[in-house]
Amino acid sequence: MSELAGSKGPRARPQFRNIHVSQILQYRLPAAGVISILHRVSGALMFLVGLPFALYLFQQSITSEISFESYRAIVGSVLGKLAILVLSWAYLHHFCAGIRYLLLDLHMGTAKEQARTSATLAMGASLFLTALVALKLFGVF
Repeated sequence: MSELAGSKGPRARPQFRNIHVSQILQYRLPAAGVISILHRVSGALMFLVGLPFALYLFQQSITSEISFESYRAIVGSVLGKLAILVLSWAYLHHFCAGIRYLLLDLHMGTAKEQARTSATLAMGASLFLTALVALKLFGVF
């Protein structure tokens, strides 16, 4: 008790606060955090944009010959190809990150360095596959 009486008081505890909106650009997420956010974004993009777009294109392709020509015009335009490319990236990223999450659920690669490596591999694989789709979509091969 005599030791506490001689001290000046309790030490100040460190304060941890949430970041403010203005600090978002300065905050650096680890690779696993970026993959996690992009996995959610790609899933939402496929569901909210990809599904209606695919159903619209399917409907345009089977209704009549005139609507099929409309389908070909949409798919053949640069804007249509970019939309298909973005949706392809969403699918490929969601697929690659999903495999990563399945392995994490099996308790494989949960150490910090392994998780960082698997996040980088998933991102690299999805970007590489998207680049292949882009080359095929824009007629390189």
